[in-house]
Amino acid sequence: MTILQITSLLIVLAGVFGAINYLVLKLPSSIGIMIVALAASFGLLGLDALAPGLGIADETRRIVKGIDFSDALLEGMLGLLLFAGALHVKMSDLRAQWLPVVLMATIGIGLSTLVIGTGFSWLTGMPFMIALVFGALVSPTDPVAVLGVLREADLPQSLETKIAGESLFNDGVGYVVFLVLVGLAFPSGDQHGGGGVLDVATLFVREAGGGALLGISLGWIVFRVMRLIDDYSLEVLLTLGLAFGGYELAVYLHVSAPIMAVCAGLLIGDVGAKHGMSEETRRYVDAFWKLIDEILNAVLFLMIGFEVFAVAFGADYLLAGAAAIGIALVGRLTAVAIPIFLLKPFRTFDTGVIRIMTWGGLKGGISVALALSLPASEWSPIILTATYMIVVFSIIVQGLTVAPLARRLTQQPDLL
Repeated sequence: MTILQITSLLIVLAGVFGAINYLVLKLPSSIGIMIVALAASFGLLGLDALAPGLGIADETRRIVKGIDFSDALLEGMLGLLLFAGALHVKMSDLRAQWLPVVLMATIGIGLSTLVIGTGFSWLTGMPFMIALVFGALVSPTDPVAVLGVLREADLPQSLETKIAGESLFNDGVGYVVFLVLVGLAFPSGDQHGGGGVLDVATLFVREAGGGALLGISLGWIVFRVMRLIDDYSLEVLLTLGLAFGGYELAVYLHVSAPIMAVCAGLLIGDVGAKHGMSEETRRYVDAFWKLIDEILNAVLFLMIGFEVFAVAFGADYLLAGAAAIGIALVGRLTAVAIPIFLLKPFRTFDTGVIRIMTWGGLKGGISVALALSLPASEWSPIILTATYMIVVFSIIVQGLTVAPLARRLTQQPDLL
């Protein structure tokens, strides 16, 4: 199938499954679309088992594998999704919560990677360094999934900013950690990384710092141009060019494209909206990026649902995946609790913050994409299966229950 045919098929299915969810399931849009896609996938697998001569599952698997999920997300959709998410996070709110956000997006990612990697290595006998790669790819929370859930929960502003800010930045940091560990675990691969401690530190600074600097620089240039223009259609086009072009430039320069997209989005959404846009332009920019966000969310969760065809379903893999869900939650708890306990003597936190941020740390398409991008090895199938099970559990179970949990905890005078 051509790219145009695949894109058309995805959009048609996203629309059909979205309508089924709206009329029947009545769940949050992205989660409902993924559940319908999963049901359709298992239905096709069941039909194929009953009538193997039809070859339905094989043909569907061929189509699904023909869509490079990793490239489609990491090289295409992610920049737009991160930019759209960052547009709606105010820098004034983020400045007030910058310390817990930074600690959870850096130290938290490191702790989670270590906890999950250690547990998964012990569980499966996997080499420790490869298990750390698994820990790195499932540690970041997915801003696409997290920001979608935040729309459903009525959270205090400070808590919402912590969750949104951390999810935006730990995604970029986690991606850099993943690249470093892949380079160390698979030195013959084509990923960046490898070398000694100095090489690793240099890579991290170049990727993270370079991505932030590029995002701020490009965002500032676009902001200055927008100040000279009063044409909402052209200004919307400039923001789209910034998200697309800036992301690809970051990839070309080997700096963190996710961090670039977040920093550019924050600057345009705050400084640009206040000082570079008319009221009419602000409305159009906000509506355009909200629509882009909703459409890409629908397509992304649809793709996650169909990636079940790429997963190995051996009994050992399924047991390891089920255990990995618990290990991932322990890793997430560590990533949240330790930074908060370090800061607790110096600042106050919202009621239930640890439990809400632990359960609300949803995983998503980024983890699946990173798992699919790994160099081929004997451990690749179990890593992909465990990652997929963590993501599906996270989106469906945690995603559907975190809003009621947050409302209950924030209404009670409880401990962290």
